[in-house]
Amino acid sequence: MNLSEVQIERYSRHILLSEVGGAGQERLLAGRVLLVGAGGLGSPASLYLAAAGVGTIGLMDGDAVDLSNLQRQIAHTTPDIGRPKVESAAEKIRAINPDVTVRAYHERLTAANALDILSDYDFVIDGTDNFPAKFLVADACHFARKPYSHAGILKFDGQTMTVRPGESACYRCVFHAPPPPGAVPSCSQAGVLGVLAGVMGTLQATEALKYLLGQGELLANSLLVYNALALQFRKITLKRNPKCPLCGETPSITELRDEAPVACSIQSKR
Repeated sequence: MNLSEVQIERYSRHILLSEVGGAGQERLLAGRVLLVGAGGLGSPASLYLAAAGVGTIGLMDGDAVDLSNLQRQIAHTTPDIGRPKVESAAEKIRAINPDVTVRAYHERLTAANALDILSDYDFVIDGTDNFPAKFLVADACHFARKPYSHAGILKFDGQTMTVRPGESACYRCVFHAPPPPGAVPSCSQAGVLGVLAGVMGTLQATEALKYLLGQGELLANSLLVYNALALQFRKITLKRNPKCPLCGETPSITELRDEAPVACSIQSKR
């Protein structure tokens, strides 16, 4: 084990776990996770990944901190209003754990930059809040062959799934295309319970840690649906769709493209 005495103490509760141990902690320190979005989902995910000792965390977000963000985006505080979210979140990560290298991308993910950025990471967390970005993350991870965790939240409901490209059902197997404009309200229109972002973002961080450790069962081929009012989780079994436009037998999507803007982040599986 190549951990320093300080690291052994910092990560002692991990090291005590037989599924982690010193070797597993070293894998986490060598791990690289990209978070696309440093808001409601990305905030808790990034802070827990930093505390866990994931060695490189990428933060990608083109927005600045707004007062209305603070009800759920716990990586940001009142003095951060007006700052780029990636700068604010990076500061908190470094304060939690100096072992972590933070790469901040103050820009949006696009078809032009996605593959180049994703190439540097082992796992991707989709913390975006709109359908065009979610479909772009899904498509980019497919072409880059990067495993990723999707999540979406609205009002009191959340959903999450993990995709292993080429092995499990992808996002487009379940949701073929963005809904038409106006079909789904945005969080700014319908609202969202602040703590819901913490629940779903922490689940995404859990999936990233399990992947890096090679332990447990990922949410691949499953959609986990959560309702906060009922405090109820429901797992829906998924299968790869042979007619999927992205990963099916005769895909119609063969290169990255930017979707037209559509609001909000959660789409129901009926």
